Amino acid sequence: MIFSIQHLYYLVGAILVLTAGMTLADKQHPKRYATALFWALYALVFLVGEKLPPVWVGAGVVVMALIAGLNGVRAGQHAPRKAEQYLESAKRLGNKLFVPALAIPLVTMIGTLSAKSLSIGGLALIDPKNTTLVSLGMGCLLSFGLVCWLTRESPVQGIRESRRLTDALGWALVLPQMLGMLGLVFSDAGVGKAVAHVTTSTINMDIRFVAVAVYVIGMALFTVIMGNGFAAFPVMTGGVGVPILLGVYHGNPAVMAAIGMMSGYCGTLLTPMAANFNIVPAALLELPDRNAVIRAQVPTALALLLANVFLMNFLMFL
Repeated sequence: MIFSIQHLYYLVGAILVLTAGMTLADKQHPKRYATALFWALYALVFLVGEKLPPVWVGAGVVVMALIAGLNGVRAGQHAPRKAEQYLESAKRLGNKLFVPALAIPLVTMIGTLSAKSLSIGGLALIDPKNTTLVSLGMGCLLSFGLVCWLTRESPVQGIRESRRLTDALGWALVLPQMLGMLGLVFSDAGVGKAVAHVTTSTINMDIRFVAVAVYVIGMALFTVIMGNGFAAFPVMTGGVGVPILLGVYHGNPAVMAAIGMMSGYCGTLLTPMAANFNIVPAALLELPDRNAVIRAQVPTALALLLANVFLMNFLMFL
């Protein structure tokens, strides 16, 4: 293959290295050494993570958690543009600004659907195991080029803006990957088996609707605790989904996975642990209530969760 998921990892790692370097060079940064170390450690995971011993990677994650916990990840100094500059740019570009944004999903869809037929000399052009992610990376690169062409800005300015957004998100940027890893740790530690034991010994799983409700609501609750549906999925699927919904009631695994993840996302709407979704937007918008986003999402999350119970009970066993 020519374009693999590893190339995408290298690209992300390179951007993080540049972010760490620019942070280190920012002498006005309140905590430039700690922040630069944080992003440098994160970059290593993408650049050479598969070559490092797992213990070393784990130690790096612990160091990153300590830096974030001690408030060592802070935003640097960024020179804001004047309102007149933004207005002039908006008038000049108009709706053309949507072209780079729409290019990302378009290239991703085309690459995903046509990956099997894209080959050179019998060699796959896109990694067949990760067609969507690789296509997404290619779409982002094309979009970046379009942005530079339309705005007449240099790629260096794009990296500066990348650092500014990274600073705005802060440590919350790493939460999805970290919490996804936590889900695998929970699964390997036997939490799924513990969940299966507790649910089957305390709840009557002989009623199919009850088993479905336990799985759906459990996905949401574990997501609330861990902040990520990907972390909750292996726990609830290993504890209730596979042994009961599939093993006992012989349901459709595709429906279970799809609606199960949607149920997990309902939990995402309800938890501050999903900081990159719920806390960061409130901070960027300078809302006085840091939980304002969560409060606004509660009715939608609960209504959708209830609908998921009935949808799974109906669709999974057709």
